[in-house]
Order: sequence, then C-alpha cells, then structure tokens
Amino acid sequence: MFTAESWAIACNMLPFGAHTPDGTPLTDASSSVWADHLRQVRELEFDYIDPTDAWLPLHRLSDARLDEFRRLLDGEGLSISSISMTRSSVVDAQHGEENLAGAHRLVDLAPAFGATIVNTGFMQALEPAQQQALWFWLAEGHHDDPSLRPLAVERIRELGDHAAANEIQISLEIYEDTYIGTAEEAVAFIKEVDHPSVGLNPDLGNLLRLHRPMPSYQEMFEKVLPYCNFWHIKNYIRDQDPATGSYHSAPVPLKYGIVNYRSIIRRALELGYSGPFCCEHYGSDSIGVCAENRDYIRQVLRSSEASGLLNRSTS
Repeated sequence: MFTAESWAIACNMLPFGAHTPDGTPLTDASSSVWADHLRQVRELEFDYIDPTDAWLPLHRLSDARLDEFRRLLDGEGLSISSISMTRSSVVDAQHGEENLAGAHRLVDLAPAFGATIVNTGFMQALEPAQQQALWFWLAEGHHDDPSLRPLAVERIRELGDHAAANEIQISLEIYEDTYIGTAEEAVAFIKEVDHPSVGLNPDLGNLLRLHRPMPSYQEMFEKVLPYCNFWHIKNYIRDQDPATGSYHSAPVPLKYGIVNYRSIIRRALELGYSGPFCCEHYGSDSIGVCAENRDYIRQVLRSSEASGLLNRSTS
C-alpha cells in the first residue's frame, strides 16, 4: 500500500539533453557528466528519476557502463521508478524494429533497477520546422500511418507479454496525431491491445499545448484515467480568442495552468490510480519547476490520505 510520503514521484532527466556541450553523446560521455546531472536532481531532494532515452539510453550501454551508472545512482541515493522511451516508435518506418528491440532490452533492465514501468509511445523524430520553432508543438509533426496500426497493436501486445513475465508494466504515452492521439483513440487502442500489463500514460499536456480545438481537460481525463498505470505530469496556460480563432499556450508549474491537478489527481485516485508520477516541464529551470511540482503532488496526496481517499485507491 502506498502512502503520500512513499509514492514514487520522479524527475524526468530530459532537460539535460542527450549530448554534452561539445556534442558527445551521453552514452559515450564520462561518468562524471552523468554524476553532475544526477547530483543536480538529488540536490533538489528528488528520490527518483526517469532516465529517458532522450537523456541516457540505458539499452545502448554496455554491461560495464550500466554498472558505472548503477554505482552513481547508489552513491547519490537515487532510485528509478520508470524508464521512458521518447520518439522511439516501435513502428517507425526506418527504425521500428530497432526501437522494438530497445524496448525489450529496457523491459529486461527495468527490474534490476527497481523500475516498475517502461513508458513508450508512437511519437517520432521532430520535423525540421519543429526544430526551428520556439516551441516544437507549434509546428506540424509526424502523423501515424493508419495501415501500420495492426502492427502497432501486435508489437505493444508483444511488449506486454514480456513485461508480464518480468512483473512490470508497459505504459503508452498519449500524443497528438498518433494512434493514441486523442482520448477516444487512446481508449480504443488500449482496449484492442487488451493486455493486463499495458496501460495508458495520461500526458494530456501534450494535447492541451496545441494551437487547435480541444475538448475540455475534464472530459478527456474522465475517459482515459480508468486505463492509466503511469503519469508524465505537466501543465500549460491555454487561451483562445474567439474573435480571431488564435490560440496561446506556454508551460507553467502544475498549480498555475489550465488543468486543476488537485481535482484531477483526486479523481484518478477515486478510479484506482496507483502508478508512479514523472514530473516534466519545458523551458526555464525545468528541473527546478519539477521539484516544485513534486512538492505540489505530495501535498495533494497528503490531503487525499487524510480524507481516506488515497488508502481506498491503493488497497
């Protein structure tokens, strides 16, 4: 049974990027670089991280380098609650099979690091226009090929079988213009996969930041929360001018954005949510904001625990 104090709330390591300032991939960098990143997060009093492959792809490390990484984690007193794959779709036209193999490798590595979740999805590499935009979501990105949807279902079910054998779970990240690009599509896909070790990551921040029409966040969360086992959690300001049809969005800490996460987290608990949280933020001091968000989530969990809601959701 989880408590408000023991609930895993991780910092996503994405803000550190995948290369050193001189362009060296982090997989080839000195472990002192890894140590510096980990220490910055630990100084913010995080107990958990998510070592996304957009930071350090663990599945590409040799056994010797994995041991180096494990020693650094232990030295900083950090644990891993989840491992996320970013823009590594298992049906990517060029790299799908390679990404699938990487996902299987992470499913094998996760238990040794204490992680209970491998998070993946169908988002793909940023398009050139996205790379040039102030915020990448302001430009058009990849759209999934409908003809590959059956293969996507098959490969996610395959990962689910592997995860079940290793006593962990797969989570699928909701992301625009993919097979799980809306709340309805995400629920339909998860029902078709129909695997007890596969759930959804309700990262609806990925949708609410878009400059396009969007259902209310309450409506979307109500549809997806019953199927969720992990949560990339972030918030945005979102505004629309009916007179011009223009939109505005920007990343903000959890308690300042359009989503009232106090009510949404409590609703998730009512529906039985018991998975890890992973704090994300774009722009500014991302890991500093993530630390504020962790404290906010913890307070919401304490409040829920005091009212008996948390205990009901995790018993």
